[in-house]
Amino acid sequence: MYSCQSQEIVSVANAEKYKSYTLRNYRNLRQIDRLSEDQKFAIDVVARVLPFKTNNYVVNELIDWDKLPNDPIFILNFPQRGMLHPHHFNKMAKLLKRGASKKEITDCANQIRMELNPHPAGQMDLNRAYLDGKILPGLQHKYRETVLCFPSQGQTCHAYCTFCFRWPQFIGVEKLRFAMQEAEELVQYLKVHTEVTDVLFTGGDPLIMKTKIFAPYLHKLIRANLPHLKTIRIGTKALSYWPYRFIDDVDADDLIRLFDDVTAAGKHLAIMAHFNSMEELGTDTVRNAIRRIRSTGAQIRTQSPLLRHINDRPESWIALWKQQVNLGCIPYYMFVVRNTGNSYYFNVPLARAWNIFRAAYSRVSGIARTVRGPCMSALPGKVQVLGATQIKDNEVFVLQMIQGRNPEWVLKPFFASFDDQVAWLDDLRPAFDQSRFFYQDELDMLIESNMLTEGVV
Repeated sequence: MYSCQSQEIVSVANAEKYKSYTLRNYRNLRQIDRLSEDQKFAIDVVARVLPFKTNNYVVNELIDWDKLPNDPIFILNFPQRGMLHPHHFNKMAKLLKRGASKKEITDCANQIRMELNPHPAGQMDLNRAYLDGKILPGLQHKYRETVLCFPSQGQTCHAYCTFCFRWPQFIGVEKLRFAMQEAEELVQYLKVHTEVTDVLFTGGDPLIMKTKIFAPYLHKLIRANLPHLKTIRIGTKALSYWPYRFIDDVDADDLIRLFDDVTAAGKHLAIMAHFNSMEELGTDTVRNAIRRIRSTGAQIRTQSPLLRHINDRPESWIALWKQQVNLGCIPYYMFVVRNTGNSYYFNVPLARAWNIFRAAYSRVSGIARTVRGPCMSALPGKVQVLGATQIKDNEVFVLQMIQGRNPEWVLKPFFASFDDQVAWLDDLRPAFDQSRFFYQDELDMLIESNMLTEGVV
């Protein structure tokens, strides 16, 4: 908690319970009067298009309201005017100013959303999983060894990150959502796909669910005869935005016992935690939550995109990685912002991203160099920028895949012409006068022949 706010803040530890703030009630926050009416109106406009939710822990213990409008946690939670293109912002603003109907506002919002690439990298179609000819809408199977599961009751979060690439999960448009209804279908799918070693529960945030709802998914997995399943991962932002989930929530002890059950069954349990800024690691609550999780034998791996306005300096990452290691967490990924939603507000050109990564990586000890980056979760796979260099008369990016739709693509170096403004794989051009990258012909054939419809190559 910031000392400059000590007389204003009421500790969440003394609060009654979790309380969310959305477009409906955020103006009730006592701190919100620090914003101008123009700033509040910008929130009203952008939040009609992009999801907006925060909570009392974030508001009272993480945001430094004396640093507005540049506090990183404020930007991570409260929509900003620049998160919409000017023409989109103005279109919605005009409707609000003239008191348009709810239908007009909703129709306008949906039109804008469909122009924001709501499902990048083939999430909605190419990653589908099938069982007995039936699509399992809450599963994705992009890489051979890993299946993603989206539990139907875990498709929200304690608070929404403004950069989130899964923003379509939260806007109420059913055709844009993934959702898994039955844990039994997941087990049956894994019995057929014995190549799978890892299941990743994701969302939304699976830890938004009560333990009694989430537990059947994990118990069915560990009690089924699935010797090929080695690791269960849980992707969550709860450590950052509601660490009381692991300490003081009514069923926090049940959750910790559930983690114990997984590790006692001989499965590796990995908590895939999202930390974007040092402020998220600065409270006693999050440190206690980390200690409690680790006491079960689970590992915590940490990841974040590189975000303009938030952590686009080497010093930010040095501090993050060092503190994560000090707390017993494992730095895992520095991602590049995906080409969806308001990515233009947060993205950093690949050349600058590489320089930030290299500068930070070179100033931490080997124990923090488990981290990989900068990486793009793109259509063909997880593409890592290895650097920029000169080869004869050509300035190039050196790239490789850490994961690929075809495992044979992994760790094959390839080259793109250097461009200091490009921020995503799709905008890169092959180097050396090549017309295509090495994987593109095969990827096209895979798509055209529908070989991806079974979920794996």
